[in-house]
Amino acid sequence: PTDPRPKDLLMPRYSAPTRDTRFIINEMLDLASYGDLPGFEMASPDVTDAVINEGGKFCAEVLAPLNQSGDQEGCTRHEDGSVTTPKGFKEAFDQFREAGWGTLSQPEEFGGQGMPHVLGFAFEEFVSSANQAFGMYPGLTNGAVSALLAKGSQEQKEKYLPKMISNEWTGTMNLTEPHCGTDLGMIRTKAEPQADGSYAITGTKIFISAGEHDMADNIIHLVLAKTPGAPDSTKGISLFVVPKFLVEDDGSIGERNGVVCGSIEHKMGIHGNATCVLNYDGAKGWLVGEENKGLAAMFIMMNAARLGVGIQGLSQAEVAYQNAVAYALDRRQGRALTGPAEPEQQADPIFVHPDVRRMLMDAKAFTEGMRALCLWGALQVDLSHKAATEEEREQADMLIGLLTPVIKGYGTDKGYDVANNMQQVYGGHGYIEEWGMSQFTRDARIAMIYEGANGVQALDLVGRKLAQDGGKHVMAFFDMVKTFIKENAGQDAEFDASFMEPLKAASKDLQSAGMYFMQNGMKNPNNALSGSNDFMHMFGHVCLGLMWAKMGLAAKKALKDGTGDASFYETKLATGRFYMARQLPATSLHLKRIETGADTVMALDAANF
Repeated sequence: PTDPRPKDLLMPRYSAPTRDTRFIINEMLDLASYGDLPGFEMASPDVTDAVINEGGKFCAEVLAPLNQSGDQEGCTRHEDGSVTTPKGFKEAFDQFREAGWGTLSQPEEFGGQGMPHVLGFAFEEFVSSANQAFGMYPGLTNGAVSALLAKGSQEQKEKYLPKMISNEWTGTMNLTEPHCGTDLGMIRTKAEPQADGSYAITGTKIFISAGEHDMADNIIHLVLAKTPGAPDSTKGISLFVVPKFLVEDDGSIGERNGVVCGSIEHKMGIHGNATCVLNYDGAKGWLVGEENKGLAAMFIMMNAARLGVGIQGLSQAEVAYQNAVAYALDRRQGRALTGPAEPEQQADPIFVHPDVRRMLMDAKAFTEGMRALCLWGALQVDLSHKAATEEEREQADMLIGLLTPVIKGYGTDKGYDVANNMQQVYGGHGYIEEWGMSQFTRDARIAMIYEGANGVQALDLVGRKLAQDGGKHVMAFFDMVKTFIKENAGQDAEFDASFMEPLKAASKDLQSAGMYFMQNGMKNPNNALSGSNDFMHMFGHVCLGLMWAKMGLAAKKALKDGTGDASFYETKLATGRFYMARQLPATSLHLKRIETGADTVMALDAANF
């Protein structure tokens, strides 16, 4: 018997949110106003719009159709240790490379286009929504490029970066070992110095995303290892560049290096990405930066990756939301309790039911707010390098450093929650693989774990970032919010009540939580650590509240100036009011939890669990 279910809904769909992205970049951030800074002169509204629109089209038409099939097929390891990616991935990567999508924000010196990171981040969201597993291949390469740019020698940069930036070669980061992940001081991989200045790398690394595949001519591994006599702690870690194939002096590919994929991990999601166990057996590697200072170099890569993972949380929420909206408009169950919405039909679409609307509005408010936060964060990355004054560069660097664990931790926690709720909109069909919603939830789950599990992000925020430089960074954030409210309040009573007052109240909650930690965390660190997850979520809510207030002002201005797209701006304001009224008050609950301290959390002995 044939399946009577509508086949167009059985096939997950994706359309890049280009209109919303253009609004954030052109109107909320006003990217054109930075045109006098290096790299920004190329990012005129015409250029940014073309990049966003064409990038969205590429992701929707080339990458999204491979997402479900790639999930079902997965990667295959062969007896010789080689790996093939799912059908269509290699051809799509060829198109990705030929179009130059990986070069957008990379430095012109090594073949990049030198455009602002804002555009690179926008495109990264589209790629990840369309096909998260695919996007990890160029994504990990970007992280490796960041580390080599910051810490590599000029010779290493010239040898590896041009072909990594062009995506002829890809890159990886090798941290985790079978016995240690977060506590990298315990790594056992050894680096023995050789007479020619290289090192022989021996050890096993696990969970290496994009560790082996058939889509690029070479893979450049960045590997943490310890040299002989190095301290047995994080102070004894060095970073090495270890290519899959050795690279000759003329840039050509030489013999195979001593690194082999031992197996592919069997994972809950991201099946289209080869997550490998890599065995190093005297592989030839070269020191990157200084000996025993590899962790600092790796953190450059980690922080770039953490922002990318925050975008993954957003991306899975977005694609799940798009599909849930389509399903809710099509699926008929029951009647609206206020009276039939479509009396001529046997039942109303489930879209009429307030609880379905609640889930969809939560998703819409999160995705649009998180997109604004990610792109605003990307602008801080740009300004930290290119702002006109040292003070401005330092301020931007402080802000993005402070907010990296928030974007990663809060963004992926909430992104998973949204994907999960969008699966719920489908009811039983959400649990059936062919409808595709399960994949979005499964793929979103890893983002809460890798690049530092979210509990570690919360600990980083409270244990390190909060007190950094005597609290200077967090105070700068509070001053920024306070200044924003002061400069923009009092123009419109309705806007003040809907946007500014809730933001002010939430910001005060966040400051109160910070004060609690300062007063109680020193005498008992557990008082701070037991509230760290709540604090990270509070911070995320306040950041989204700030973004919604900024977007609200931009929407108000567009309506006042007169626009042919009034519906877009009115919808933006209505969504912002929902966020401020229904989501932002969560800060008061998080504050109450924080202020209970650690006693109830730590009360039970291990035997009582």
